[in-house]
Amino acid sequence: MASLTPYTGNLGIKNASHLLRRITFGGTRQEIDSYASMTATQALNNLFQDVPIPNPPIDPLTGETWLNPAAVQDVNTEGFLLRRYYLSWHLEQMRASGMSAKERIVYFLHTHLPVQYSIVTRSEQLYYQNALYRYYALGNFKTMFTKLTLDNAMLKYIDNFLNTASSPNENYAREMMELYSIGKGEQIAPGDYTTYTEEDIQEAAKVISGYKLDNTFTNLDPDTGIPRGIIKTNSEGAAYLHHSGVKTFTDKFQNQQIQPNEFIGSYASEEATLQELDDLMDMIFSQNATAEFLCRKIYRQFVYYEINEEIENDIITPLAQTFRDNDYELTPVIRQLLASEHFFDADNGITTDDHIGAIIKSPIELVIGTLRFFNIEIPTDTEEFYNSYSKLLNMIDNQGMRFYEPVDVAGYSAYHQAPVYNRFWVTPNNMAHRYEFATLLINGMSSGLGFGLDIVDYVNNNISNPTDPNTILSELVTYMLPEPLPIDRYNYFLDILTSKFSVKHWKEEWEYSKESKDTSATRTQLENLITAIMQSPEYQLC
Repeated sequence: MASLTPYTGNLGIKNASHLLRRITFGGTRQEIDSYASMTATQALNNLFQDVPIPNPPIDPLTGETWLNPAAVQDVNTEGFLLRRYYLSWHLEQMRASGMSAKERIVYFLHTHLPVQYSIVTRSEQLYYQNALYRYYALGNFKTMFTKLTLDNAMLKYIDNFLNTASSPNENYAREMMELYSIGKGEQIAPGDYTTYTEEDIQEAAKVISGYKLDNTFTNLDPDTGIPRGIIKTNSEGAAYLHHSGVKTFTDKFQNQQIQPNEFIGSYASEEATLQELDDLMDMIFSQNATAEFLCRKIYRQFVYYEINEEIENDIITPLAQTFRDNDYELTPVIRQLLASEHFFDADNGITTDDHIGAIIKSPIELVIGTLRFFNIEIPTDTEEFYNSYSKLLNMIDNQGMRFYEPVDVAGYSAYHQAPVYNRFWVTPNNMAHRYEFATLLINGMSSGLGFGLDIVDYVNNNISNPTDPNTILSELVTYMLPEPLPIDRYNYFLDILTSKFSVKHWKEEWEYSKESKDTSATRTQLENLITAIMQSPEYQLC
């Protein structure tokens, strides 16, 4: 029986590693050790502390950010490069995020509420949407989702800036319900689902009509200070593009009606239009199905993709109740899941349903997690910084994830597309590039990355006894892999490490290399080992 009963006792290395891989982008050995001595509650108390808002990205042409609030033609770098700089900046926030859940939840919100840079071409739109996710990552999902409806990037991405009373566009209303909030449920008849109907989509589109892009980025949300779109008004302040009539929903929503509460002439006022949006969100988020749908998304992101009847009853249903009881605050529901016996595979003695090491890392988790584990720094010079991240973006792309370019409005297939889910990351071509990443990292400085892994230096400073190959291997696989290795796999890696020197002679060679400053022989063996570990099936899992 699956259980949300809180996990008790200190985490230990395996559980600490598991927690950090799932709710951060992974930790160093020292960070894992520090969390191993904590209980789940203590660990989550640390991880869910808020952190400062990071400084915005810099344009190397000016040495300053272009996001104040927007790039200036003939002053700043061309737009397509600024977009690339923004993507690099976002990856750097992940690498530098430390022991905080916030950045990982920002990534979750991006995968659940995606955007495509080939459609949303302004870097400013991408950045301010990210700022919105960052503002609410440890806060209220419902409030964030309400504000997202007026977000410039989302208005552009799913065409709601084209939606007016005289020319309805239902695209965002449809995706808002089907993919992002309540979910479609089972089909009962054409246009009729368990949670809504086509008529409900049409009425919702009327509620959110009349919104337009603000390409100056000077219209600020009063609560967050983040730029948002505008509600088009005439000189008298009337929202003349908004549908100002009564919107009547079906029995799926208890036949609720939404209408303006203030008019200027025959049109709703801007304030009344915003009130209608709040009423729509209250209606959608009052449905049990909404909390359940969102909790399934959270579960698939942080635990496992498969949700059977037992998981639905024992995990999703009580999580959804927690979500509703806390008015859709994200922190309580994610914390409850991550603190549970179920999350740590301690709710039963069955190993076939274990979740530790059961998810294939995304390309971002593989790349950024590796940089974090080895504590690899990126060059701080602005041009070198962007050059390094440009290469990392290409690696991630080659591994099967075009960052900010999911295939459709549902997001990256690995997070939502049944029955394959995270196995979408595994193709022969993708795997070849995953394995190539290990080689590129080892040869980083010579391959133009601008940084690289000095494995001799790492072992010397992070392994308790570098003169013993068993200690080296044991400690590396303990911290790098999600599960202990069976003896045959352990010996396989040990043979790689000691192929030139026997276990007996490793100590002599290591001590000689330190005295002579000639580490070439031990370096070759260590590089072969770390490459083999990073190219193993086990390392692809988290």
